[in-house]
Amino acid sequence: VQLVASGGGSVQLGGSLTLSCEVSGFALNRYCIGWFRQAPGKEREGVASMDINGTPSYSDSVKGRFTISRDNAENTLYLQMNEMTPEDTAMYYCAADLSAPPGTCAWYSEHYRGSGGNLDPWGQGTLVVVSS
Repeated sequence: VQLVASGGGSVQLGGSLTLSCEVSGFALNRYCIGWFRQAPGKEREGVASMDINGTPSYSDSVKGRFTISRDNAENTLYLQMNEMTPEDTAMYYCAADLSAPPGTCAWYSEHYRGSGGNLDPWGQGTLVVVSS
C-alpha cells in the first residue's frame, strides 16, 4: 500500500497548481481519501476529501478555489488549486482512511486538525509555495 504525491512547486499570487497522488495497493474509489497540508509552525489540517461514492468536501479556506477529483482507471487522486494565496503555502499530503464508513469522509476536510480519525497510509508530501 503506497501513496505518492507530486506536483508541488512555486507559484505567484493568483496562480494555479495541480497535485497528483498515485495510489497503489488498493482501489482509491473504494475508500475515503483526501488532501491535507501543514504550514510551518502550524498543525496539519484537512483541505479536501472524497468519499467512497465520489462526494467531495472542502475546508472553508479552500472552498470555491480548490477541486478534488479522482481518476479510477489511473488510481490517482488530484487536487486542482486555483486563485492561490500565500496562505496556501504548505507541505501537502494525501492520505486515506481505509476503515471509514461511507458518508463520514467529509469530517477530514471540515474538522481534521492533526489528530483523530484513522489516516493510514500517508503519502510523502509535496511542497507548495505561493509568493506575493
